[in-house]
Amino acid sequence: MHEETPAASGAAVPRHPFIRSYRPSDRDDVARICTLTAAGGGDATGVYSDDILMPEVFALPYVTYEPDLAFVVDDGEGRAVGYIIGVADTAAFVDWWNREWTPGFVERHPEPGPPTGRDPKFTEQQLLDAGRKPERMLIAGLDAYPAHLHIDLLPELQGQGFGRRLIDTLRDALAERGVAGLHLSMDPGNVSARAFYDRLGFVELPASTPNSPLLGISTSR
Repeated sequence: MHEETPAASGAAVPRHPFIRSYRPSDRDDVARICTLTAAGGGDATGVYSDDILMPEVFALPYVTYEPDLAFVVDDGEGRAVGYIIGVADTAAFVDWWNREWTPGFVERHPEPGPPTGRDPKFTEQQLLDAGRKPERMLIAGLDAYPAHLHIDLLPELQGQGFGRRLIDTLRDALAERGVAGLHLSMDPGNVSARAFYDRLGFVELPASTPNSPLLGISTSR
């Protein structure tokens, strides 16, 4: 007996996640994903006085400055559910941040907001300082690893290979530009993320410390 396919029967065809280039319409999704994964990989909603703080430091400057080095996992219906964002030249990004991002950031967030009762290890004052002082990104070793990245996936996408594919996508894009290596910093408490990076071949950089791990990898593969 012939069994009708979903398309033939008029039923909805299942859509599957896939990787694509970032679009300006993804900006709010990127901010949301950043917040939902900012607490050591878990949900940071309500941790700080304004949920946009984490995205304004660790996501939105990247898609503003270099959107062509941002890639998302689309859920199959146009919504981003994961991303990788990067810059090819960290030193140039720091210069841009001081000129173009810091003034608006300080105006939007002049001082810490009211306490939330969550007492995060990375305090709101430290988060504000990170938004105002991009020189924190000028690590030793930029000559060999001038690019850097941030990557976040919602829990339902983790363990399906999208993390590796996103990193490979960014490495390929950087290699096409002649960028030799890229690096990342990470939360030392995110043990599963560290194991993931180790499997991909990231190495610990000389400037790395136990409280602020720095990992690097070549763009060639």
